[in-house]
Amino acid sequence: MKTFKLLLLTILSGCLLACNGTQEPGFKPVNPNASPEVRQLLGFLYSLQGQYTITGQHNFVSDFARYDRVVHEMTGTYSGLWGADFSFMALGDNIQKFQHCGPMNLTAPFGPCEVNGLTKEQLRQSLVDEAKKQYARGRIITLMWHCCFPNNGDECNGDDIWRLAERLPSQEEWDELVTDGTALNSLWKSQMDGVAKYLKQLEEAKIPVLWRPFHEMNGVWFWWCNKPGENGFKKLWIAMYDYFTNHHKLNNLIWVWNTNAPRDIPGDEAGPYADFFPGIDYVDVLAADVYNNDWKQSHHDQLLELGGRKLIALGEVGNAPTAEIYETQPYWSWFMVWGYCIYDFAAMMANMPPPPPPTDDAPPAAPAAPPAFSFPSTNPAVEAIYNNERSITVDKIDFVNETYKLKK
Repeated sequence: MKTFKLLLLTILSGCLLACNGTQEPGFKPVNPNASPEVRQLLGFLYSLQGQYTITGQHNFVSDFARYDRVVHEMTGTYSGLWGADFSFMALGDNIQKFQHCGPMNLTAPFGPCEVNGLTKEQLRQSLVDEAKKQYARGRIITLMWHCCFPNNGDECNGDDIWRLAERLPSQEEWDELVTDGTALNSLWKSQMDGVAKYLKQLEEAKIPVLWRPFHEMNGVWFWWCNKPGENGFKKLWIAMYDYFTNHHKLNNLIWVWNTNAPRDIPGDEAGPYADFFPGIDYVDVLAADVYNNDWKQSHHDQLLELGGRKLIALGEVGNAPTAEIYETQPYWSWFMVWGYCIYDFAAMMANMPPPPPPTDDAPPAAPAAPPAFSFPSTNPAVEAIYNNERSITVDKIDFVNETYKLKK
């Protein structure tokens, strides 16, 4: 009887912990010195695994309110997860080409592309300040980093990041970059120092961060892409993990390794997950970016298998998942819609006025100005998924005592 009572007490205790999101996570943080806040958030995420998916929205540093406001107009609430980017300062005469990713010094996409006149320090400090506000509301914070190639610091032409023509740094440059003590490696560390000091502010404020640097590494577009194998991206990731964790002593990070969904499109490929995986000792969450409604079941299943049932997530999506995706791919812990992708672009394009028909006697027309988009204030797909009983929005999170729990 004593043994039975002890067993019953253990089961009841586990149920209570699971209900308030404070149980030990299914996997411990990869950083053995992770903060209590990291452990609590990770435990909360594991308590939802396979049952709920947290809604998320990416926001741009130059206008944090824009797309949060759109989500609220469409759904009457806000996402449970708030995302932003440490980004870069865009230089050159082609800055409009890169507005889509939200360089810090440009106005937020979409609309007129203008330089906002603020410094990198002002902009990154505003990111930290906004993250503190959103955390206080009970939202989960995720941060990323579109990073210039290290020899150009944090101010560069976007072509320095999207190296589509030449694809990647030479093998010699790559080897120098990931070799401790070289000139290029020191420049990279200086870049990391510039980000770490802002992450440190969040640590001092006891704010855990889902940290997803160098995303989509299995693609072919960024300078850090397309380096499979032991001496490729894996070495870069482990070096960054070591520098942030052991040098800077940043213990408020949950390490999110964020791939692109694999695809075989000539010139726009994304390789197999496993070729770029740094190993479970360096990754807390495995994520994939899914655009163009490319919801292959393998994107979910292979990621789950690779991590041995560690958390998996949708780091970025062009369209929110549907109720059907929830049913067939239940282990996505969160999704984050990329900024302006919250709009229903199909409806927007359908409502565009047609061009005037040509006439035989009319003189050649001057090139027309780009049409002004009329952004719809509704998106039925977004409204449906935000209202899905499985979706976690900020109003479903109980954040009393800065502890993540589901409201009863």
